[in-house]
Amino acid sequence: MRAERASRLTVIVSLWLRDGDVAAFEAFERNVASIVAAHGGRLESVIRCGGRDGAPFEVHVVTWPGAAALEAYRKDPRTLALRAERERVIARTEIWTGEQRTPYGGEVSFDEDR
Repeated sequence: MRAERASRLTVIVSLWLRDGDVAAFEAFERNVASIVAAHGGRLESVIRCGGRDGAPFEVHVVTWPGAAALEAYRKDPRTLALRAERERVIARTEIWTGEQRTPYGGEVSFDEDR
């Protein structure tokens, strides 16, 4: 499992709400989650930051089998059909891609004398 997870494309998505409509945002995200899954994507983590003091409302960690799967999701007619709803509930999005790494301290022992 660890090797398979490390080989997946990791995408960090920060989302800012438009007009504070949490119920509409959550309904939108439930619709998106099924499309993500259909392309092999996995919503690994959702962190609710609340959107105060410039912070995003939520941050998602999503993994994909690769860039082709992410691109297929983006071009999926179901994703494209949700554009108007997305514009209505999400004010801003920031996206970063990277690769999963072993957490610090997870498998590394540190020499305390250094």
